Amino acid sequence: MRIPELHDRDLIGYGAEPTAPGWPNGARLAVSFVINYEEGAEYSFPAGDEQSETYLAEVVWPTLPPGVRLLGAESLYDFGGRAGIWRLLSLFEARGMYGTVHAVGQAVEMNPEPVRALSASGWEIASHHYRWIDYGGMSESDEREHMARSFQAIEDAVGVRPVGFYGGRVSLNSRRLASELGGVLWDGDAYDDELPYWRTVNGEPWLVIPYQLDCNDFRYAMTPGWADGDQFASYLKASFDFLHAEGATCPKMLSIGLHPRLSGRPGRAAALASFLDHVQAHDDVWVCTRADIARHWRAVHGT
Repeated sequence: MRIPELHDRDLIGYGAEPTAPGWPNGARLAVSFVINYEEGAEYSFPAGDEQSETYLAEVVWPTLPPGVRLLGAESLYDFGGRAGIWRLLSLFEARGMYGTVHAVGQAVEMNPEPVRALSASGWEIASHHYRWIDYGGMSESDEREHMARSFQAIEDAVGVRPVGFYGGRVSLNSRRLASELGGVLWDGDAYDDELPYWRTVNGEPWLVIPYQLDCNDFRYAMTPGWADGDQFASYLKASFDFLHAEGATCPKMLSIGLHPRLSGRPGRAAALASFLDHVQAHDDVWVCTRADIARHWRAVHGT
């Protein structure tokens, strides 16, 4: 079967018999926690934009004309870098757990200390592009510059060049531009599977590690969404338990997305803590970074 090129749709995937991933130590499930570190890189007047960010900022803001600055929206984002990120780090460190940080380059430049602390604690620091904005309308040359700046900002902060990329609000060029940087082992801009798979980009094999938006705390700031931490934790536990049971014969991967300005709030952090304890109670689960998954897939399954 032809490997789809770049953004061709593949509605078939692995079909009725998914590839056996062969997770390390016979794990039934690979669990990938992701912290999205975006605070300071969103649309804002201090960043030179003529609008304030209204997406995933706790409050559903009314539509405003250009030129109106929302100080409240900025302040809600600021909480993530000032307090929320440290609370998330503490929760994971207390349990010896870690995952991957989707780090936006400009956020790293403005406040690198949390990213350095996460890196020192074992977290993979991946690129989440340079700004937390919509890249759909940006020129290819400008986006290329942004992507290079993102990778450089992370390398400058933690001393290690990223091997992963997740843009989120990407353009049709983003995946190809990431491939042109070299040294990128995975990208996560897909939501279509529970196992990694290969694409072809610029004529070369390209590994995609799909992400999830259902097991994502951003639904605290969306309608319909999570009304409280118990709803989020309950859904995470149901997803984990189902995949863990299924993993007796067909192991998969579970991705969980977190945002410091959302799950870093005390009531939500408590719910996250209960789920972390639930995961840790199982000894046949692989809690890993997305780089770990990429290296495993390349070593075990090749291209």
